[in-house]
Amino acid sequence: MTQRTTTTATVTSLARGSISGRFRPCDDCTCSPGLLSRQGRRASLFLRQIESSRRKTHSHSHSRHSISGGMDNSSIYSSDSLCQSNKEVNTSQRLHALRNQMAKHDLACYIVPSEDEHQSEYVAAIDQRRSFISGFSGSAGIACITRDLLNFNENHHEGKSVLSTDGRYFNQGLQELDFNWSLLRQGVDHTTWQEWCIKECQDMSEGLGNKEVKIGVDPKLFSYQQIIQLQNLITNKLIDTNAKVILVPINENLIDVIWKDFEIVPEREKNNLLMLHYEYHGEEFQSKRSRLIESLKEKYAKDIDNASHTFIVVALDEICWLLNLRGSDIEYNPVFNAYLLINDSDETILFCDNSYSNEIELFFSENNIIVKPYTEIWDYLKVYVEQLNAQSSNIDNSIFLPDTSSWQMVRSVEDIPYKIIHSPIDFFKSVKNEIELGNAHRAQVKDAVAIIQYFSWLEQQLVEKEALIDEYKAAEKLVEIRKTQKHFMGNSFETISSTGANAAVIHYAPPRENSSMIDPSKIYLCDTGSQFLEGTTDITRTLHFTKPTQEQMDNYTAVLKGNLAIERLIVPEGTTGYSIDAIARQFLWERGLDYRHGTGHGIGSFLNVHEGPIGIGFKPHLANFPLQVGNIISNEPGYYKDGEYGIRIENDMAIKEAEGLQFGDRKFLKFENITLVPYCKKLINIKMLTIEEIKQINGYHARIWDKLVQFIQPQSITFKWLKEEVKPL
Repeated sequence: MTQRTTTTATVTSLARGSISGRFRPCDDCTCSPGLLSRQGRRASLFLRQIESSRRKTHSHSHSRHSISGGMDNSSIYSSDSLCQSNKEVNTSQRLHALRNQMAKHDLACYIVPSEDEHQSEYVAAIDQRRSFISGFSGSAGIACITRDLLNFNENHHEGKSVLSTDGRYFNQGLQELDFNWSLLRQGVDHTTWQEWCIKECQDMSEGLGNKEVKIGVDPKLFSYQQIIQLQNLITNKLIDTNAKVILVPINENLIDVIWKDFEIVPEREKNNLLMLHYEYHGEEFQSKRSRLIESLKEKYAKDIDNASHTFIVVALDEICWLLNLRGSDIEYNPVFNAYLLINDSDETILFCDNSYSNEIELFFSENNIIVKPYTEIWDYLKVYVEQLNAQSSNIDNSIFLPDTSSWQMVRSVEDIPYKIIHSPIDFFKSVKNEIELGNAHRAQVKDAVAIIQYFSWLEQQLVEKEALIDEYKAAEKLVEIRKTQKHFMGNSFETISSTGANAAVIHYAPPRENSSMIDPSKIYLCDTGSQFLEGTTDITRTLHFTKPTQEQMDNYTAVLKGNLAIERLIVPEGTTGYSIDAIARQFLWERGLDYRHGTGHGIGSFLNVHEGPIGIGFKPHLANFPLQVGNIISNEPGYYKDGEYGIRIENDMAIKEAEGLQFGDRKFLKFENITLVPYCKKLINIKMLTIEEIKQINGYHARIWDKLVQFIQPQSITFKWLKEEVKPL
């Protein structure tokens, strides 16, 4: 196939994610939001059934009560509540079927993670097992299901089920989980999901006279490090007891066994690959490969002269970065399902089922890249281990595994020398070269033009024309505008288009059906991003179209001050995002406020919108990864008042050297805000700002005008809107 065909297929698949959404179930629907959301798989017959049911049961609008005190807030703008149905969805049959499978494997507990076998944050529809069993559709969380061994009724297995997630999803979890589930709030509740599983199994073991009780997991879906941590915790928790709890691998995924009995199981995507050319990546494959091999030798094999080493690349974005290829197997993420095996000879093996063009075939041939079927990785490793064990050679053979490797990956090579390391590619791809940085700036200009066109259109529709526009249709309009930009490849995540109380749901996504109308008298939060060939964006703006309250202005300004403080920072080399997180929160802390998410994350170069290893936040692992020149990182403090409104301001920043500053051998770093979308003037309380902050905002707005005015028609509403928004404070 031609390059044109490949590119078109990729664009279509990526853009598909831009127009997908969630819809609320009607009262008669037994499916959870998570089950209805996966990849927009909505048969027209099913939609007609939903609409028919809704017409029968909703001849009048529901009367609704405000979460914040019982006041009736119903209006033409619909409800600010995420769910309109008071009836709990029902996962009982799914859990019963799962417990039947657990009984066949003699399991007391089964754990269902969010991740796929590559430990991806966002996964394909076929890997959304946790969403299937729990009904919770958030991107992060883990489901734990027990089978009560003290209940001897073989025909009706009973047990408990919990869903553990982080602060981004507390509200969403409470709204989407049905009566079968309890929510464990990470960082708030005293019990972790690991402790919960161990305690439940300990009680069962002791109740059965200290009989051995099993916790089962799919070994492909858990990293080896997670397994070691869980096994150590089991040992420590039971050290003073006679209970026996063991962790066992279950190669047959139990969710996959039952899935087909309830839904049409989605197929695994195998979309066409896309080749990036030099003007988009700035470093060819052989150069990247050589850097990888040299890094491995320098860090781990410099004292071994007669050695042969192999490295397995597991993370999908690392494979894409290394090969300068992109895919569309996972919604919003330009990656494809694959494993990559590299040895320090000239051989590279790609395990992948995707089709590719003649140009990519030539690239594989010229670079000695052998392509094998995706699932053949496991047979290959088995033979590889057998061959090494059969050799009587003086060569010291060993294999390097990244610390994201699955338990199954480690089990496959445990009979030969292996070493678990943090993948050097993770560091390499986080440091953008000059071409990638230049492209990132170009991507930001494109997205800023689209976003301000959208905001100006939305304000005119809501205020001047008094139009009724719901959250979902508004987000679709933004995609429509973005498509006019050259090299737009789709959204980088599902747009958070949220009005009023919905904005307090940190990772809210507007449903396709019955989405709330955007109320111009309330706060509107839009968190949105694009994938361009030039780069990836992630931008959040909080707007008010009429007159905000003083409280909203004050809290918005406190969030803005934190954002500005991070941007102004100059820090010495070696500084981590862990050590600067508090700087963004200080102005909220002064008011007794905070937010339950990190302040920033790394951003890929036409890759995943959340990219490791760097970040700004309170998670301890971030203390291990210093910020570096060439990183692109988000800056997104926020505040969320449950039931009323949410505020978040997010810019993307490039980390640069602070020229002329040096302490001994230590240089300094600074942040460049590369996002070009103005702040909301209506929400700024100028009295709370310092002279320095006012100057910073005015300078930023002047730069936006200078960068964007050339791309906007002078007589357009966008021109007038932007001119007003960037006027000096």
